Formats: sequence, structure tokens, C-alpha cells
Amino acid sequence: MAKIPRLMPQHPRMFRAEVVRTARVSPSMHRVTVTGADLAEFPWQGYDHWFRLFLQLPHQHRLRLPEFTGSRWWQPYLAIPEAERPHCANYTVAGFRPGAAEIDIDFVVHLGPTGELEGTAAIWACRARPGDALALLDQGVLFDCPRDASEVLIAADETGLPATTGILRSLPRGTVGRLIQEVPTAGDVRDLDAPAGLTVTWVVREGGTSVPGTAALGELRRHTSADAAGYAFVVGESALATEGRRHLHRAGLPKDRITFSGFWKYAAAQAA
Repeated sequence: MAKIPRLMPQHPRMFRAEVVRTARVSPSMHRVTVTGADLAEFPWQGYDHWFRLFLQLPHQHRLRLPEFTGSRWWQPYLAIPEAERPHCANYTVAGFRPGAAEIDIDFVVHLGPTGELEGTAAIWACRARPGDALALLDQGVLFDCPRDASEVLIAADETGLPATTGILRSLPRGTVGRLIQEVPTAGDVRDLDAPAGLTVTWVVREGGTSVPGTAALGELRRHTSADAAGYAFVVGESALATEGRRHLHRAGLPKDRITFSGFWKYAAAQAA
């Protein structure tokens, strides 16, 4: 397998954009398609190419962005007064059409105990209208598969679905391995463009009360032995990422062959 470059841009570029259209693609996923004057130049690498998403606050008449040079954007961002500082979150390119200068962004729709929409970004996405302003700060690819990987094992909850969809679509067609993908409902299951040798296992949480990521972690733990020459990518709720990495390392996979990232933490989300 060819080495997948873990390319983090030395000088990340900010792209201003605006909403073109929105659509609910499944019960738990809402898609916002955006465009911009220079978005055709976005240096898309496929796989799980991700970016920082900046959203205008509800009371603002214009989007204020941090002014920065090089790679130091965080401090200029924090220097913006809180009342004017845009909401910032991490998202994955769900689709890119350079000819049309369009990027698709998929947002997980979380509902509260009484059915109310939760999460600043999801609320924004579901209410977005054509012309709404936003910006994207390019961050590159996290997926870091070694050239000599014998197999690829991927596990994720619904927050990792845009990443896993892009990874499977981008993998060399001769790749072998398995995806364990957890989703909230059966309606969130979709066809994925996976290599023939990569098995896709959907784990549906519907009707259960388990913490998101728990079901995917349980399925991952069925792998009691891991090929030391393989590679794993485990993302989503914090416990899935950290416990999944710990299990795979105990099963025989070296730590430097496991990429893991906790996209969010259930306890923190419940307390918010």
C-alpha cells in the first residue's frame, strides 16, 4: 500500500465561503454545501481531510475572522473579544467539487431529551440559508497509514462517519481490512465506496440507552488479536478513541500504527 501523507499545512490557508444549499441526508446527518471565490483552490487530499470551521454568531451582521500569518492562528483567534469571536469547530470534507468550487460539510444532528436540537454547529447547519457566511481553515489529513500495512482497521461513531466515508473512498482498491461504523439509527446506514477486500460492519444504536461509541468499542474488542503489521484508525467519542487504542495495543498492534482522536466527550456534552 502506498504511504498516505499525514500532511498538516505549514501555513494553513483561510477560505471564506457562503452557503449554497442544505439537505438532510439521513435522520442523524445534515449536509451544508458551501462555495467561495477561491474555494476551487482548496488543496483537497481526499481521505479524512479536515478543517477548522468558523461560524458567524447569531447577533452578528458580518463574520469576523482572526488575522494571522504562518501557522499561529489560535492566539489571534482568542484575541478577538468574546462577543465578536466566531464559533470554531473541526469538520471533515464530505465532498469536494473543484469545478463548481463547492464543498459538502456533514453535521451530526443531536437531539436533547425532549427532541430539541443540540450543539451550536448543528443548530447553525439546520437553520442555514443560502448566502450565510462562514470560513474554513485548512488542516490537512489525519489518516496516517504506513506503506507496508498488511490490513486497515477503522472504528468510529457517527461523528467519524464523514471521515470514514472519505477514507474508504480514497483507499487503494487492493486494501484489505474492516470498518466498524456506529450510527444512531438504521436510517443512517448508507452505501460506502469501499475496496472489495474491506468489510463494512454497521452497528446501529437505535432503541438503546448506551453512550455513543460504546457499541462500536464492544465490536472492536472482538478483535482479540491484531496483526502487528497492520494499521488502525479509531475516532469519535473520547472513550471509544482512547479505549479502542488501548485494546488494539494489547491485542498486538504497535502504538505508532494506531491513529486515534477523541472528537468529543459524552460527559462534557451532557453537562453543557
